[in-house]
Amino acid sequence: MLRAIFWVAGGALAWTHVGYPLAAAGLARSRARAVEKDDVTPDVTVVIAAHDEEEVIGRRIENLLELDYPADRLAVVVASDGSTDGTDAAVQELASGDARVRLVSRPRSGKVPTQDAIVSELESDVVAFSDANAVWAPDALRKLVRSFADPDVGYVCGRLELQDANGTNREGVYWRYELWLRESESKLAGITAGNGAIYAVRRADYVESDPRMGHDLGFPYTMAQRGRRAVYDPEAVAFEKASVDSEGEYGRRVRMHAQGWLHVLTGRMLRPAEPLFVAQIVSHRLLRYLSGFLHVALLGSSLALAGRGGVYRTALAAQLAFLGLAAAGRLRLPLPGAAIAYHYTLMTSATVAGLAQTLNGGTPVVWDKAAGTR
Repeated sequence: MLRAIFWVAGGALAWTHVGYPLAAAGLARSRARAVEKDDVTPDVTVVIAAHDEEEVIGRRIENLLELDYPADRLAVVVASDGSTDGTDAAVQELASGDARVRLVSRPRSGKVPTQDAIVSELESDVVAFSDANAVWAPDALRKLVRSFADPDVGYVCGRLELQDANGTNREGVYWRYELWLRESESKLAGITAGNGAIYAVRRADYVESDPRMGHDLGFPYTMAQRGRRAVYDPEAVAFEKASVDSEGEYGRRVRMHAQGWLHVLTGRMLRPAEPLFVAQIVSHRLLRYLSGFLHVALLGSSLALAGRGGVYRTALAAQLAFLGLAAAGRLRLPLPGAAIAYHYTLMTSATVAGLAQTLNGGTPVVWDKAAGTR
């Protein structure tokens, strides 16, 4: 039993972090599914759900209005989710000078309910979404919607570039790895997750969600289960500041994993879809959520088996060395790889904390923004 735990845990970790990304990249080269793209310009409404975003909302709207997109086919709706600062006033001032901008003030209810309420009133062909602290490249919207020339595409996610926050966060390293994998998945059965900074969906394909579940995870697999495609366009670029440090990022990751576990525990993520997409979901999402538990199982079985063979002693030594390197990163010691080891260890522990939050206190519908990201 201990040997089985050791090999299953080690194999699952190796597969989700190394084997699967390499397999997906190789498969994407040999059987990529092309996406028909064209310079289409459908009517688009960009929705921004904002709570107390006074310091960035003006910049966000001005950036959208300056995009290289036909002015008569672009509208911006800011859904103020119970804001108590100057968010509403800032939006109203810009709306008074441009008819394309509209403010909708709502009682505090959370991001997803706010988005659902706004979209239910829209008639535009495409609905795009963005975070209040994001900035889009001038051609981002044109690049984002060009994949809708393909009638099978229901959802498109762009590329988020995390800007230097002058801190110790190594999210940029992870994010480049994640985007590389996302590009491969997009060429296969579809991406398994998006990001809130830049994405769009056909109005006809929009599905209202459980208020505890975000669009980032829910929309891609929902599209696949409905026979639609969720794709990634790396040329549609948005920019955001990363969290100041790994500790600040940890809280955001716990919330994200709490949402992720809810998708798993309700069974929604694993409902039937194209077999290849289900394999992608299991390999990339389910095993990634389980990684904290898999590491504990691998370490425990390595300790118990250390006296039974060199492979187990070597595995134990490697894990202890990595944990030592992570501890050095926690202490900010200037050792090669220490900061990355600490960031990985902290973010992996967030998978366990996320499940604990889901089981004990539920998944929050509202939350505070991460420090340093505005």
